[in-house]
Amino acid sequence: MQPANAITDFDYENVKEKISAKLYPALIGLCLLPFVSPAVALSTGIILSLAGFRHQNSSKYTSLILQTSIVLLGFGMELDEVIAVSKSGFSLTMISVTIVMITGILLGKLFKANKNTALLIATGTAICGGSAIAAVAPIIKSKDHENSFALIVVFVLNAAALLIFPFIGHQLHLSQEVFGNWAAIAIHDTSSVVGAGALYGPEALKTATTVKLIRALWIIPLSLVMALFIKGNNKKSIRFPWFILLFVLSILFANLFPQLQTSYAHFSWLGQRGLVVALFLIGSNITFAQIKQSGLKSFSLGITLWAITAVGSLIFLMQ
Repeated sequence: MQPANAITDFDYENVKEKISAKLYPALIGLCLLPFVSPAVALSTGIILSLAGFRHQNSSKYTSLILQTSIVLLGFGMELDEVIAVSKSGFSLTMISVTIVMITGILLGKLFKANKNTALLIATGTAICGGSAIAAVAPIIKSKDHENSFALIVVFVLNAAALLIFPFIGHQLHLSQEVFGNWAAIAIHDTSSVVGAGALYGPEALKTATTVKLIRALWIIPLSLVMALFIKGNNKKSIRFPWFILLFVLSILFANLFPQLQTSYAHFSWLGQRGLVVALFLIGSNITFAQIKQSGLKSFSLGITLWAITAVGSLIFLMQ
């Protein structure tokens, strides 16, 4: 006969497995609804995982959903606007993205942080937060807990920036143009950049949105560069990010055939919600052991890199 404790433990685990099997599909469906934000989805997944409710197959689909969502987002980008915006701030963007990436990698070594997590945080800080992390993660083959820590850092700092940046801008009497450029460079996600710009003024909003669009496009060249230097499991071959090529093709296709604009809007929406679903699945695979191993170092790295980026870019823009 089995000890009573063994039976109790078996029953408990069996109940959690059955609940997870029914709960996960329902929550994935909720992630498609507009009121569920990326931060809420990621947090919900983490809470469920830490409580012991994990779906056995959730990690199998995460990478595919991430890549598909990135491709679908391309249908919502205007090629003319992309080209016009790129001409106005190409040099500044190239320099700032390069500096932030190099600084992030060096800080990762200084803090002895997980290599992939450090690279993801640097990418999210340099370009456009969660979207950049989602694009780069499949290329470097980062694990779910590494993605989670990078995303958590980005979301927390985004929330802080939305409140802190407008306050600092008013205290320093920054012009709306300077503030817009500063927000686009130093705030991670586009949504928070738009929010901070809107709080500061209409011209700040316009500048911030435009400059952030330029930075978002750097997902493409940065992903290609990473593909050249980061090798897959087979050391004889390089992992090429085909989904990035499809992302570029989706932009071109949508602009060559504008008569299908209604469909493109649906594709873009599905890509946005797909990212939310992917974030939920990423969070659902994190464990206490992973938090203990990487959590503090990841936050220290993210906060330090963010502070250096914010202060350095502000000093440059005020000259």
